Amino acid sequence: MAQSTPESTKSIGDKGESLACDYLSKRGYSLIEKNWKYFRFEIDLIMEKEGEIVFVEVKTRFSDTYGEPWEAVNRGKRQRICTSADAYLRDKKCTLEPRFDIISIIKNGERVHIQHIESAFRPEA
Repeated sequence: MAQSTPESTKSIGDKGESLACDYLSKRGYSLIEKNWKYFRFEIDLIMEKEGEIVFVEVKTRFSDTYGEPWEAVNRGKRQRICTSADAYLRDKKCTLEPRFDIISIIKNGERVHIQHIESAFRPEA
């Protein structure tokens, strides 16, 4: 089995983010930002739907051999997303209600399985 390189990992991530963006757009979400950076942290997708701003973490894998992609969004990753989202809201003076979703994608050849977990987590106090 070939070992993944940073380029291939980035390529997989980019494809997953495009799939997730298309998936959400077809369900009435509007894209606000893609790959928004706050220092060395990044939010994959920032979407809006029905008066909510939705910060979306996208995880893409070729299989579920090592678990579901969404399981990789651990406590540290959630904290970084929340910190970045807070900075985004302050920077943009955004008053929309925030929500944190995960899009979990398994792309095996032409087969694509997308799982959208709404309100997947909340900021920790």
